[in-house]
Amino acid sequence: MGHSAVVWDFRAATEITKDQNGIGQVVLRTPQGASARVSLLGAQVTSSRNEQGGELLFTSSKTVSKALKATRGGIPICFPQFGNCGSLELHGFARNRMWAVDENPPPLPTNDSSGKSFVDLLLKSSEEDMKCWPHSFEFRLRVSVTKDGDLSLISRIRNINGKPFSFSFAYHTYLLVSDISEIRIEGLETLDYLDNLFQKERITEQGDAITFESEVNV
Repeated sequence: MGHSAVVWDFRAATEITKDQNGIGQVVLRTPQGASARVSLLGAQVTSSRNEQGGELLFTSSKTVSKALKATRGGIPICFPQFGNCGSLELHGFARNRMWAVDENPPPLPTNDSSGKSFVDLLLKSSEEDMKCWPHSFEFRLRVSVTKDGDLSLISRIRNINGKPFSFSFAYHTYLLVSDISEIRIEGLETLDYLDNLFQKERITEQGDAITFESEVNV
């Protein structure tokens, strides 16, 4: 099912294989035991494991895999919009498109290459995409795992024809936590948000930390 591993460093390997649905995926590994799986459907990271093999990302057990539809979990890529504004599909179309592996990616800096496993994935505007979003672009996503097991995603979006356009994107990350009551999110005080549980009412965050005692959807 899979191809031979492509090795950038004697201690770090990248393998192209297929998932249970026959969709291509890239498996990144480090010699210390950390790993990540990236689906070519949506360039979506579906798994990130630490050196002890513990999973860091959440994927719902109720998720039903559908052909060419993003999995509910992991790290979906939202582009060219986050949310459901305008005529585009929810969170844009990038997460429901097949991406390509760049066989000749730009090299890592010398001081950043030791023990790092990485892959560059590309998405280019298609005729189908141009019908709903008439802008020519190239989206490059680099996913890497360091020798210490740190997962990194870097996005670069290039304007192909030079005509200005606006966009938004997000790493819509699902984190796996052992006890939600122990989670605190800080740094959002005074920021506005739209609460999807209350007809997208605009609310200004007042607390110095967000905790979770009931359902939240913003």
